[in-house]
Amino acid sequence: MSTAEKCLKAIEIVRPNSFCVIYGLVDSEADFNNNVKWDIGTDENNNAILTDTNPYPEITWTKVKEEMDKL
Repeated sequence: MSTAEKCLKAIEIVRPNSFCVIYGLVDSEADFNNNVKWDIGTDENNNAILTDTNPYPEITWTKVKEEMDKL
């Protein structure tokens, strides 16, 4: 399993039904902050609206990394 796959799975464990896209590696907190784009809804054409700002305060790098290490 790649680190991106582990990260997605870990995010789902920390907060089910949260949506994000990962662009690149997620091996550090800097990667987590820069390479994870969060889905915050859809526009009028039903395209995803992505943001760099994590809208889920319960999803932190520490919690995600802890779950990634278990996988």
